[in-house]
Amino acid sequence: MAGYSKLNRRSDQRKAMLRDLVTQLIVHERIETTETKARELSRLAEKMVTLGKKNTLASRRKAAEYVRFIDADETQNALQKLFNDIAPRFTGREGGYTRVLKLGPRRGDATEMAIIEFVE
Repeated sequence: MAGYSKLNRRSDQRKAMLRDLVTQLIVHERIETTETKARELSRLAEKMVTLGKKNTLASRRKAAEYVRFIDADETQNALQKLFNDIAPRFTGREGGYTRVLKLGPRRGDATEMAIIEFVE
């Protein structure tokens, strides 16, 4: 099945892991993970920022289905940070909201590692 990587997990595990990664990327704005996970995460993060740019009730509900309700700081959670802080930064940009930087192999199992972050 083309279109996404299975990441050696069942579908429920994969969806839960990607939800967690998207939420952590929104909260921290930069995370270190494996290269394949970063590529899949980039696709999902771009969709979340696009929903944030629309800023309608429907887009908030759609994003709330995917982003977990974790506190980003003392005043807002991850979903609020997406709509109030991250999405307004990209109003003049049509796409390409994330960047994946390769780090090289991990010491334990030689898996290629990468940093994924929002562009400025």
